[in-house]
Amino acid sequence: MKKGRFLIFSLAFALVSTVFSNYTVNVSAGSLKGDVNSDNSIDSIDYAVMKSYLLGISSQIPFDVSVADLNGDGSVNSIDLALMKSYLLGIITSFPAETSNPTPTPTPTENKDDTDMAGDIIFSVPSGTFRDRITVSLSSKIPNAQIRYTTDGSVPNSNSPLYSGPLTFTKTTQLRAQSFVNGTASGAMGTAIYIATSIDAKHDIPVIILDAYGGGKPNREYKDVAFMLFEPKNNELSISQTPSVVSRAAFHIRGQSSANFEKTPYRLELRDNADEDAKLSLLGMPADGDWNLLSPYPDKSLIRNPLAYEIGNIMGLATPRYRHVEVYINFDNQPLSADDYQGIYILTEKIEISKNRLNLKKLKKDDLQEPEISGGYLMQFNMMAAEEPIIRGNGWSDLELTEPDDATPEQLAWIANYIQQTHNAIHSSNPSDPNTGYPAYIDVDSFVDYIIVNEMAKEADSYIRSTRIYKDRNEKLKAGPLWDYDLGFGCIPGFGFGFGGGGTSSNTEGWQFEMMGMGNTTCDWFYTLMQDPSFQSKISARWSQLRQGPLSDTQLIALVDSLASPLSNAAKRNFQKWNILGTSMVGGFNTQTTQTWEEQITILKNFLTQRAAWLDQSGWKPLNTGGGWPGGGFPGGGWPGGGGWGW
Repeated sequence: MKKGRFLIFSLAFALVSTVFSNYTVNVSAGSLKGDVNSDNSIDSIDYAVMKSYLLGISSQIPFDVSVADLNGDGSVNSIDLALMKSYLLGIITSFPAETSNPTPTPTPTENKDDTDMAGDIIFSVPSGTFRDRITVSLSSKIPNAQIRYTTDGSVPNSNSPLYSGPLTFTKTTQLRAQSFVNGTASGAMGTAIYIATSIDAKHDIPVIILDAYGGGKPNREYKDVAFMLFEPKNNELSISQTPSVVSRAAFHIRGQSSANFEKTPYRLELRDNADEDAKLSLLGMPADGDWNLLSPYPDKSLIRNPLAYEIGNIMGLATPRYRHVEVYINFDNQPLSADDYQGIYILTEKIEISKNRLNLKKLKKDDLQEPEISGGYLMQFNMMAAEEPIIRGNGWSDLELTEPDDATPEQLAWIANYIQQTHNAIHSSNPSDPNTGYPAYIDVDSFVDYIIVNEMAKEADSYIRSTRIYKDRNEKLKAGPLWDYDLGFGCIPGFGFGFGGGGTSSNTEGWQFEMMGMGNTTCDWFYTLMQDPSFQSKISARWSQLRQGPLSDTQLIALVDSLASPLSNAAKRNFQKWNILGTSMVGGFNTQTTQTWEEQITILKNFLTQRAAWLDQSGWKPLNTGGGWPGGGFPGGGWPGGGGWGW
């Protein structure tokens, strides 16, 4: 199994690789193709409405199909969404459906998973939930075979019970069966999973059930768990319906401070019958076996991580795909009950180098010379939490090589040397020189966008923890993928950093990067880049461009609404489980208190518009250049704003 780190990659349904430079296009009243919300303009709101429908957030089409069918094939699908994106980017000036030769209907392709859990065994009842009891008969696809089975998760062998008739279960059971011919295992082993439940709950967003077979709550080590995913039809699902995905699985607690949340986050690994990764597609995301279940807990809006990923995605940064789900976890040996409901989670991809996630070249053991040795590498600055292998050098610390985690000494030395050259260039006397300065080593645009996202979020761990960088073969170093913004965007009053406006993450003024000044030994790259006039000019121009399009106040509010709207009913259930809206101290953090979830969404919207306004007037030209850690150069000494940590 791959090394268990707590990461993820790439985002929702369709990656937007650049900014919508012509984000709103006015149309006449008689020409409304693409204007799905009927406001006489084609803009990102129309794109968001189409995307929400295609993601399954709304099973009913919230628009006239003829308006959204941009290629004229009689349906609304991902091709139409791609055409909308191209139109907003200015790549095309009209839609195929407006011509005399619209695009023909594409032939649908099947989404085939790489695992067949049933193998060569025929189970009379497919995997799913049941109430009270369930009776299952077995047969084999192998002629003249006997069947031996187990119910404890072990692999059946010649000494396992011989199947002789229907089996009845009253508890959650992993039924595994193997055909035998003349005492020798024959054909593929089969598994079916049956989860006992005492409820028939109804939901309107996807639901994941995890049942630990009575094994209790895991710690940092994997524990076996049954996995079932249910998807709504016509905005409703029942956990008694046939699940869309069933898998053997294992899970463990993930995160650092979040690992102590009562609403616990988990790392999830789907497994096939051989205990290898079962690469399964979940809720339209590309097939893989490694996933995270993030638990928004101090984040009472429930959407701060997705908000950051959506913003980064629009800007072209590497971000994780995700879906909101409701989760049940049964740790005991009793049927699933209402008490096992855990609320809203965010099912998120693990950040890893793979074709469908962070698509970098895979280093092989014998890639020891350039250009092969030059990539790909995935790294993260993780203050006081970095794991081996660690990239060491002069001027930084806590830089973890996430992948490859089995790098050869030569590869580790090569990337350490590249990082050292990058560090030296950033700190050189002429840092913006295209041949000797940082432009020779880093993808400047990605670092510009990364800083914009982090300054908008004002998350307390920005730039020092979960700060990822990556390098592909023959390419420069890039910033990203994005990760860990649940405590940003005004989530936590009384905690955070920033000069010129106090030291709270809910304060909309001040610079988050200035905590990266002298005295911080983890990484001062972002702080140092922001002292360079050339870099300041680039980030100011980029910000102005974004504010005229996808990061305008109107578009930011529309983005929040598109994330929050599908959760309105689920949020009520979440806060019935976790009655924390009016509680200040949540998960060890001082949080925003309100009477309703809707007020939490209002706090988030207000923070976004006020923070953007402060960044507008700042011109991205920091006034302070002598920042640093306490004792190392904060203006006036001590903690900024006098607020301390605010735990």
